[in-house]
Amino acid sequence: VETANEMLAAVEAALPADVAVFAAAVADWRVAAPGRGKIKKAPNAAPPQLELVENPDILRTIAKRTSRRPTLVVGFAAETSAVIENAQGKRKSKSVDWIVANDVSEETGVFGGERNRVHLVTPQGVESWPEMSKAEVADALLARAAGFLTEAREQV
Repeated sequence: VETANEMLAAVEAALPADVAVFAAAVADWRVAAPGRGKIKKAPNAAPPQLELVENPDILRTIAKRTSRRPTLVVGFAAETSAVIENAQGKRKSKSVDWIVANDVSEETGVFGGERNRVHLVTPQGVESWPEMSKAEVADALLARAAGFLTEAREQV
């Protein structure tokens, strides 16, 4: 896919699913009227004015579905301050089941690094996980999701 609208359509086409993990966000905004060709610069001309429109919020759209909603919807919150508080707000505002929150401020070295320390925010509370590799975070998240699904199926 190349656009947020195409990504939303692809995600919806992949439903139903037991678990949906939204590990990255598309841009919040897009150009309202993309040019059909190169915008050439002219001597002494001001830069072109671009009107922006909001992209769809794919995570919120899937989490708020009333039909064919995944049993477990997981989002991520990359924060630079008030990590847990912001993640708790995001979990509620987007109607997701879990948020994996992490501090991405420059001093953490998370961007471009191999290690991470995350907090799993659920309706039951916050689990602060120890520092581990990003692959280990993924493994732990999938194991936790598998446990959640097993419990959910046993309750039916």
